[in-house]
Amino acid sequence: MALLDVKNLSISFGGLRAVDGFEMQIEKGELYGLIGPNGAGKTTVFNLLTGVYKPNEGIIKLDGEDITGKKTIDINKAGIARTFQNIRLFKQLSVLDNVKVGLHNHYKYSTLEGILRLPKYKKVEKAMDEKAMEILKVFDLDGEADVLATNLPYGKQRKLEIARAMATEPKLLLLDEPAAGMNPNETGELMETIQFVREHFGMTILLIEHDMKLVSGICEELTVLNFGQVLAQGKTADVLNNPEVISAYLGDE
Repeated sequence: MALLDVKNLSISFGGLRAVDGFEMQIEKGELYGLIGPNGAGKTTVFNLLTGVYKPNEGIIKLDGEDITGKKTIDINKAGIARTFQNIRLFKQLSVLDNVKVGLHNHYKYSTLEGILRLPKYKKVEKAMDEKAMEILKVFDLDGEADVLATNLPYGKQRKLEIARAMATEPKLLLLDEPAAGMNPNETGELMETIQFVREHFGMTILLIEHDMKLVSGICEELTVLNFGQVLAQGKTADVLNNPEVISAYLGDE
């Protein structure tokens, strides 16, 4: 059984079919790429998978559970986490506190316990601090735990965003153009980070990306979208050599 199983996913906006009959199966532990020209519908697919949009048709199953049309918070609890093309950190919070935000699905105390700083609040906060530091250490960010997120270099902000997503303990990690705005050195470090996350956490990853060097270097399989429809699907090398893909997308590079 595929970890992510998407069948006949479709959505229209004002009569425009933004995604039409989209299908995808991703196996557990796979590093999968979703590519296509600007406006092809890639981010719309991510928004459907994460509950930002509700599909007009189709089924989304995560690890056998039907999550179609559920709220974003419920889909996150079910096991999907994402990052964004434009980094969305709490920039005036510390690196540590950004990761702690991702832990709140698993560590809880009541509002009253928080206001009064009761023993349970202190116990939970201590546990969250320790867990957040463990995660930061994995990403080699523990030395900057007290630094404001806005003061991190761009590449480390991207790494922190991935660390925060991993704090939610997802089954599937969606990365939306993580290399956007990066220089070649930062892109190389990002590639290593993504591969490390996959191996260290046993993570299944779905990646939207325009950087073909990154895509060809780490993705095992690809789906190519064009005008909201699947143009090609399969092993990365086969898809990137597909004449239709070259004509529709890679020929523009």
